[in-house]
Amino acid sequence: MRKATFLDLCARLSPALQRQKTRMRVPLSVEKRVAIAIWKLATSVCYRDVGNQFGVGRSTAGSVVLEVCRAIQRVLMRSTVNVGNSLADTIGGFEARGFANCMGVVGTTHMPILCPPHQASEYVNTKGYYSMALQALVDHQGKFTHLSAGWPGKTHEAKIFNKSTLFTKGQEGTLFPPAPVEINGVSVPRVILGGPAYPLLPWLMVPYTEDLDEVKESFNATLSRCQEPLEEAFSRLKGRWRCLTGRNDCAVENLPRLISACCVLHNICEEKGEAYEEKWEAEAKHLAATFEQPLQRPDTRIKPAARSEKVRDALCAYIASKI
Repeated sequence: MRKATFLDLCARLSPALQRQKTRMRVPLSVEKRVAIAIWKLATSVCYRDVGNQFGVGRSTAGSVVLEVCRAIQRVLMRSTVNVGNSLADTIGGFEARGFANCMGVVGTTHMPILCPPHQASEYVNTKGYYSMALQALVDHQGKFTHLSAGWPGKTHEAKIFNKSTLFTKGQEGTLFPPAPVEINGVSVPRVILGGPAYPLLPWLMVPYTEDLDEVKESFNATLSRCQEPLEEAFSRLKGRWRCLTGRNDCAVENLPRLISACCVLHNICEEKGEAYEEKWEAEAKHLAATFEQPLQRPDTRIKPAARSEKVRDALCAYIASKI
C-alpha cells in the first residue's frame, strides 16, 4: 500500500495501539507495530524472520501481529465490512451482469493451516489437507460486505451458512433494507446468490440442478457470471495477503482474527485504489495449486419451500426475456 494509506491506517488504529512510555522501556511506535503486522500478513515468512526484519524478538513479533489484528477487527471491521450506502450501485452492478435486485454473492474459501493440536480431524477438508474456512459475502466490485471466519475445514458450506449471522439476518429480513420488486406478478425481495452447496431460499438464489432446459441453463449461466466478483475477491485477498496461501503458523485460536484482519485490509486497499500486481496473482495461484480448493457439495436433504421456487422461477423468466 502507498505511504498515505499506511499512515491513515496507523492514525485510525492509534487509539487502540498507543502504549504508555515507562521507566522500564520505550514502547514500539504505532507505525512500527502496524508495519510488523502488515509485513507478516503480506508474506508467508515465520515470526522469527519478521522479528529479524524489524529488530524485535520472535515472541514480540507474534504478540504485535495479534494486537494489530485485534485492533483492526475492533476498530475498523464495522465501518469497513458492511453493505454501505451504495445499495443502488450494487444492484446496478449485478443488473449489468444480468441479475435483478441482487445485493451480493456468498461463498466459501479454505486457507491451509498447520495440524491443530486438538480435534485435528475436524480441520481436514475433502481435499485432504488441514484448513480453516472463510464464508464471505461480496458486492459487485469484489468488496467484502459480510464475514464469517474460523470454521474447521471439514465443515460443510451449508452448515457454515446456517450457523452464521448472515443466515439469521436474512431470515429476519434485516440483512438489507427491504425493497421488493414485482417480476411477472411475483414479489421478488433483494436477493444474494450462492453455489449449489447452499439452500434455495426466497432471498438466496442458487443454480437449478434438476430438469434442466434452455431457460434454466441460461439462468445458471447468468448466476455463474455474477459469481465472478466473489472469485476475484478471494483471489486478490490471497494475492495481497500471502499468509493465507501457505500453511499458516499462527495458533489456530488466533487464525479467525488474522483472516478477518486481512479481509478488512483488502477492502481498504480496494477502496483506496491500491495497485495490485500481476506477479502477486501468479505467485498466489502457484501456491494455491498445492492446496486445491474443495468442491462445493450440494446438500439434497433440504427441500426448498414453494415460495423460494416461485421467486427463482420469476427471476429465471426475467433473465430469459432479456436474452
